[in-house]
Amino acid sequence: MLDLIIRNARLREDGSCVDIGISEGKFAEITAGLSAPAHETIDAMACFVTPPFVESHVHLDTALTAGEPRWNESGTLFEGIERWSERKATLTEDDVVRRATKAIEWEVAHGVLHIRSHVDVCDPTLTAMRAMIKVKQSMAPLVNIQLVAFPQDGILSSDTVPAQMEEAVRLGADAVGAIPHYELTREDGVESLKIAVGLAEKYGRLVDVHCDEIDDEQSRFVEVLSALALRTGLRDRVTASHTTAMHSYGGAYASKLLRFCARSGLNFVANPLVNIHLQGRFDTYPKRRGVTRIKEMAAMGINVSLGHDDILDPWYPMGCGSMLDVAHMAVHAAQMTGRDEMRTVFHMVTDAGARTLYLGTSYGIVVGNPADLVLLDAVDELDALRRQSAARVVISKGRVVARTTPAVTTVSLGGSPHGVDYAR
Repeated sequence: MLDLIIRNARLREDGSCVDIGISEGKFAEITAGLSAPAHETIDAMACFVTPPFVESHVHLDTALTAGEPRWNESGTLFEGIERWSERKATLTEDDVVRRATKAIEWEVAHGVLHIRSHVDVCDPTLTAMRAMIKVKQSMAPLVNIQLVAFPQDGILSSDTVPAQMEEAVRLGADAVGAIPHYELTREDGVESLKIAVGLAEKYGRLVDVHCDEIDDEQSRFVEVLSALALRTGLRDRVTASHTTAMHSYGGAYASKLLRFCARSGLNFVANPLVNIHLQGRFDTYPKRRGVTRIKEMAAMGINVSLGHDDILDPWYPMGCGSMLDVAHMAVHAAQMTGRDEMRTVFHMVTDAGARTLYLGTSYGIVVGNPADLVLLDAVDELDALRRQSAARVVISKGRVVARTTPAVTTVSLGGSPHGVDYAR
C-alpha cells in the first residue's frame, strides 16, 4: 500500500505520462500504469511535474521591510544599504522570524522547497542570524534552508566583524559570505575573500560571495575568488553571486576570466529581477542593465542558477516568491529565447540551483529520493515559463504542502461567454 500516487503526470521529454508512487516520504515507483493501491491519489491530468524550485539567493532577514522606515526613492544599491542600516537598528528576533516565515510561505506556495538565504551579521548581537537559525529549524519539515553569514557592511568595516562572522558559523551558518567590492580598498577586498574562504576551510562550510555587484568595470574580484576556489580545492563548493560588473567588462578580459572560472568549478548566481532594477542607475543613455553573462557562461558549461535576491525590501519594492517570475526575466534580460536556451533557463531554477546549493544526488524525481515535486499547470518547461504557470500541487517529503487552483477567465466576443484557454 503506497501513501500517495500521482497519476498521468507529464515527466518525460517525449510528453508521455507516468504514475509516481510515494511511500514513507520517498519516491517508491515511477512507471506507466502503476497498479499498486494507495491511501491517496492525485490525477495530474497530463500536467507537467518537475523537481521543486530552488531559490539560490535571497535575503529573508530583510524581506517585507520595504518602506520601513523610509522608501529607497533613488532605487540604488547604496541607498538600499542606508535604508537597511536604519531598519536593522530596530530588529528583534520575533520581527525577523515573522517576516521570514511569511516570505518562505510565499515561496513554498510557488513550489520552492530549497532556499539559500544570506543573513546580515554586522550586528554585534547577531539578532538576524539567531532568528534565522530558529526559522531554519522550525521550517525543516517543510523546506530545506541554507544560511550564509553575510557581512553587509564589509568584513573589514569594523574590528569586530571577523569575529562575528566566525561566531555566526559556529551558531550554524551553512556558508560564509563576503562583499569585496564594498570594502574600503582593493587590498581590503582581496583580504576579505581570504578571510571568508579561510573560515569555510576551517569549519567545512560552503562559500557564497556577493561579488562585483557594481557597474564598475574595474571591479574584478571574481578572478580572485576563482583562484581561491581552485587553489584551496573547494572548487564547486564556492559561489559567486551577482557579478554584475561582468556586464561591463571588455570582451578580451571576459573571455580570459570565464575560461579560468570554468577551470575552477565556480558556481554563479544571477538575480535578474533585482540586477536590472539596481544597476545602471548612474548611466544616462544607453543604460546598462547589469545582468552578468548568463548566456555565455551556460554555453561554456559553467553552472549558473538564479535567485530573487530581495522580496519587498529596501532594495526591491516587488516580489512574490515565484521562481518562474525570476526565470521569465532571465529569458528576456539574457536574450535566451531559443527553445533549448529557454529550457536551460528553467533548469537554472531547478537542477542548476541544486548544484549551487551542493544538494548532491538526493535532488530529483528518482526512486529512493525524498518525494519532493511540483505539479505545474503546464505541459512542459516552455509552457510554464510563458504562462507563469501556477503550482497546482506542491509535495514536500511525500506530503502535500500547498495547492493552488488556477484562475478561470471568461470572455464574450459578441456571443455567449466562454472560458479562455491560454494553453497552446
